[in-house]
Amino acid sequence: MNTLLVKKHLEHFLIEDLGELDASSESAISKEAYGKARIIAKANGIMAGGELWSIGYELLDPTISVNVLVQEGEAFQKGDTIALLEGKIIALLAGERVLLNLVQRMSGIATMTHTAINVLGDEQIRICDTRKTTPGLRMFEKYAVRCGGGFNHRRGLSDAVMLKENHLLACGGIKSAVATVRSNVGHMVKIEVETTNEEEVIEAVEANADVIMFDNATPEEVKRYRAIVPESIITEASGGITLDNLASYRNTGVHYISLGCLTHSVKATDLSFLLEEERS
Repeated sequence: MNTLLVKKHLEHFLIEDLGELDASSESAISKEAYGKARIIAKANGIMAGGELWSIGYELLDPTISVNVLVQEGEAFQKGDTIALLEGKIIALLAGERVLLNLVQRMSGIATMTHTAINVLGDEQIRICDTRKTTPGLRMFEKYAVRCGGGFNHRRGLSDAVMLKENHLLACGGIKSAVATVRSNVGHMVKIEVETTNEEEVIEAVEANADVIMFDNATPEEVKRYRAIVPESIITEASGGITLDNLASYRNTGVHYISLGCLTHSVKATDLSFLLEEERS
C-alpha cells in the first residue's frame, strides 16, 4: 500500500474516533503513565494490515514502540501474540479501536481469500476480488486479498473498460460497443465484456475483446465457453459462485474466478488488545 495514502486515511479514521480528546483515558489516566500491550488472536487466520499499527501509532505518538510478530500473509493460530506495543497508555488506547477494526477486517478478508484458494484447489485458476468493497476501505481490502494469496480485479472505473449488460444494451450489442470503445481509449486500456450465453461469447471473441467474463455460468457452461475462446483472450467466471460451490469450478480452464464475497460479506478475524502493565 502507498504509505502516504495510508497515513491520509488513518488520520481521517483516528480524527473521526478521537474528536477533540479521548474523554475516558484523558480524565482517568496520567499523561505520563507508561505501559505495554499485546495483540492476541482469538481465532485462526491469515495476517493482513500489521503495518498499520506502526503507521497509526506514529501519527498518534512517535515514541510508541511497535513490534509486529506475524508477517503479512502468514498464518496465525488462536492464542498467538500478533504484536507487542509499548508507550504512553493514553496514546496506546487512543489508537486501539480504529487499528483493531481495520486489521481485523483485513485479516478476515485475507483469511477468506486463502480459504477460497484452498477450496478451489486449482493452481491454474486465480481467485480475484470485485468492486464490491466498503466505501473508503477499497485500498485496504484489496491489499488484504493479495495478502491472502488472491489477485485484484480493477481498482475502480478508471482502470479498465468493463462492458456489462447495461452498457451493451445502450451501445447496441457487443461488437458495436467494443468497436466504439476501441476508437475512444488508448492502447493501454483493456476491454472486458460480460457474456451470458454461448452466442454472446462467440460475438465477444469476434469483437476481439481482451477479457471475456462468463456471467452466472455453471461449471459445465464455463468449460464449453472456454473451449470457444482462443488462448490470447483472458477468461473470467463470475456471478453465483460461493465457497459452497467453488470446488465444482475446478479444472474448468478459466483463467480467473472473481468473488464478491471476499470483501462484501466477510467475517472479521477476532483480535484482542490487552494492556499488560502500568508504571509512572
